[in-house]
Amino acid sequence: MVFDAWAAEFFNRAVKAGIAPALLEREMAGLTPDPRVTSRDSRQPEFSQPISAYIAGAVASGPIATGMRKRSEIPALGAIEQRFGVPREILIGIWSRESAFGAIQGDFDVVRSMASLAAQGRRRDWAEGELIATLKIIGSGEFPRSQLKGSWAGAMGQTQFIPSSFLSTAVDGDGDGRRDVWNSAPDALASAADLLAKGGWVRGQGWAREVTLPPGFDFSLSEGPKETPDWWAEKGVKRADGLPWSASDRTAPAQLLAPAGAAGPIFLLFPNHFVIRKYNNSVAYALAVGLLADRIAGGGPLVKAWPNETPLSLADRMTAQRALAALGFDPGAPDGIVGAGTRTQLRAWQKARGLTADGYLSPAMVERLRAEAGGA
Repeated sequence: MVFDAWAAEFFNRAVKAGIAPALLEREMAGLTPDPRVTSRDSRQPEFSQPISAYIAGAVASGPIATGMRKRSEIPALGAIEQRFGVPREILIGIWSRESAFGAIQGDFDVVRSMASLAAQGRRRDWAEGELIATLKIIGSGEFPRSQLKGSWAGAMGQTQFIPSSFLSTAVDGDGDGRRDVWNSAPDALASAADLLAKGGWVRGQGWAREVTLPPGFDFSLSEGPKETPDWWAEKGVKRADGLPWSASDRTAPAQLLAPAGAAGPIFLLFPNHFVIRKYNNSVAYALAVGLLADRIAGGGPLVKAWPNETPLSLADRMTAQRALAALGFDPGAPDGIVGAGTRTQLRAWQKARGLTADGYLSPAMVERLRAEAGGA
């Protein structure tokens, strides 16, 4: 059996990594793969959720109201913000996205989940590393295996820490001497703040600002150079709210982003946006956290509304990637994930064809690519 063969090999690697043989024998005894984990790891949604729909769900009246209430209900937030320099609203935004303020933490046995992913092989090195980290937590006596529950992918607690991050970054936020990210909101929020601070969070600087662009703007600059707001202002880029830049933001390198294309809201992203993406490397996630934080802090909605977007099927996304490659704009192996590589090549193709080079893959763009590539 594949799982048993992997487990036998893993035993020796774990011992070399410092895990006691007795602990390994106890925790690995009778272990079997979890089919729920392996099926979720290999599953890709047939339709991708448009960013407008994702943001609408994340930055809705319910999370905003709950976030405002939580901000006043947790006295430790002031000390956490002072200690780590991360605004409490950003932490609350992460808390909302990761576990619905602690309500949805996952009930998967992390040892079994990591073993299942490791044996499957697609992410073996990563999963084995996380399994070893999980065993180190158990071996330290800090928490028993019964406490180590999380998502199918091993993320634990109210702010969803993978085991290695828990070991290196989790902190005591409520002063009781424990790092209980499952049952203590201050511990979970302080741990998230520590992760962001170690990731390079710039104290006192914003995460992004909505901006407006002049007619005829060269959208091929999006997701490109990181320059100060004054540099962007020379190209006609202005804050959408009409306010001046703060002193700390004015000197920050900022990147332009058009997440829903030229028809949607446009942002200048500051370094702190990319720090949020170290928590979850997704443009949509980082925007959701930041925009929710802004609303919790009392800010208003975006000046420009999100457009009505049509979900793209997996076949459409892969067709577009194959067509780009056939036309000399290779985004890499077609996987149906419209990431930075696909968007960069799409912008290059759009610019070469005299189109608005915003890197936005709409149904119309898919059809145009398909036609030009001869049905690729």
